[in-house]
Amino acid sequence: MPEYLKKRFGGQRIRIYLSVLSLFLYVFTKISADMFSGAIFINQALGLNIYLAVVLLLMITALYTVTGGLAAVIYTDTLQTVIMIVGSFILMGFAFHEVGGYENFMDRYMTAVPAITGNISESCYEPRADSFHIFRDPITGDLPWPGLVFGLTIQATWYWCTDQVIVQRCLSAKNLSHVKAGCILCGYLKLLPMFLMVFPGMISRILYADVVACVDPDECVKYCGASVGCTNIAYPKLVVDLMPDGLRGLMLSVMLASLMSSLTSIFNSASTLFTMDIYTKIRRTASEKELMIAGRVFILVLIGVSIAWIPVVQSAQSGQLFDYIQSITSYLTPPVAAVFMLAIFCKRVNESGAFYGLMIGLLIGLSRMIAEFAYGTGSCVNPSNCPTIICGVHYLYFSIILFVISCIIILGVSLVTKPIDDKHLYRLCWSLRNRTEERVDLEKEDWVDNNDSDYMGMEGKHKQTFLIPFVSSITEPEEEPGLCKKALMCFCGLEDKKAPKLSAEEQAELQKKLTDTTERPLWRNIVNANAIILLGVAVFCHGFYA
Repeated sequence: MPEYLKKRFGGQRIRIYLSVLSLFLYVFTKISADMFSGAIFINQALGLNIYLAVVLLLMITALYTVTGGLAAVIYTDTLQTVIMIVGSFILMGFAFHEVGGYENFMDRYMTAVPAITGNISESCYEPRADSFHIFRDPITGDLPWPGLVFGLTIQATWYWCTDQVIVQRCLSAKNLSHVKAGCILCGYLKLLPMFLMVFPGMISRILYADVVACVDPDECVKYCGASVGCTNIAYPKLVVDLMPDGLRGLMLSVMLASLMSSLTSIFNSASTLFTMDIYTKIRRTASEKELMIAGRVFILVLIGVSIAWIPVVQSAQSGQLFDYIQSITSYLTPPVAAVFMLAIFCKRVNESGAFYGLMIGLLIGLSRMIAEFAYGTGSCVNPSNCPTIICGVHYLYFSIILFVISCIIILGVSLVTKPIDDKHLYRLCWSLRNRTEERVDLEKEDWVDNNDSDYMGMEGKHKQTFLIPFVSSITEPEEEPGLCKKALMCFCGLEDKKAPKLSAEEQAELQKKLTDTTERPLWRNIVNANAIILLGVAVFCHGFYA
């Protein structure tokens, strides 16, 4: 994604900024949140300390990320998805059976309150009156419906369309129909969490009201180690307490596997971003082997910082992990979504507009985020004393405001500065997507393959896109290594294998194959029809639960 912005706008500053921001977001939202949620499962199942659980989780994750790379991540993800969905359906069946069906579930949830409430206000522990509605009051709702529709759409555009983790997987598909089909399948799977995760989590509150719905800080610390609330343990507690022995082990292993698969994807993409967009600026003549080793060392640094961030995740947004993740992305990502959207659909946008839109948007977002961390988000029992003018606007509304401001700045600055000639934009923006002329790049490649090597026939430019940190074929000639070194190199995927040298014609053919976006009419129609059906199903579900 940073490479696309470099080709679209030229210059280095936008590419470097986006890479650095993505790495920070990985720490703030993805790695620390994934490690924390995985540690909760281990803590509930085995009673281990949260940080010991994190270390165990990371050791297993690092093992198959380092040895397997992107291919291993994708294959293990596919297997885990099937097992996880089957296990989740079984748990949902047990949960609904325990509460006596859907109607009883709705009635019992509204009366699920903890036994120990002290002198705390009823609004802090009684279920919300709108608990069974997706669209909630625009002023008093915890997720106001305009923010849900428009604010979350902005965040979804950033994550599903421009985030390196997601796009990297799409780029690894065989052809464009496979990309579309994968995204549509993902969309269908995204309809399931309401039934497989949200409803069972609400049932957990019914069955374990004193624990999951605890409101007294001392009681909450006793149950889950966090004074602001224990809602994060709702699902793992249901798994541990409700399922029979064999199925309980299956579900715990699957949930941990899914968290580890998320971490492996993040590590893979973070390594790519660091090596290709940051490290190559420092070491322009770095060898392939050096880039891969640097990528792996960087992952270790990233993990260390993420572990240190876990205490913040544990207490932020009243201890609700989902709200914490959404709030951070609301403060930092709308300017990025604005830049990518305008870069694709408005060819008049130039580098100056994009850069100043990103910078001013970042300052506005950071001012809100830093204020929240400084004052603390508090909880219902102990509200934060952050001034209303700063923290009073719901984070989803803040996301909409920030996106609009960023768009205005990007367009305004672009219109008063020099436009980019069309010859630099062929196939980089929507209106010029079908042009066949040769594009004149605004910037040359920074990193040159100084080893004159081709691994598995992958020509220089394309291997850079997403394979560099985890390729397994290196062609640097050197003396025969010792047994220990051989074992280490094999473990890290750095063993030497001479790939065949391609002729100019073969390289041109490979280039054509890698950049071909044509589709067979039959499969194109099938995936496009499925996309329309999926939208219809999604609209129906939103309307039904609105």
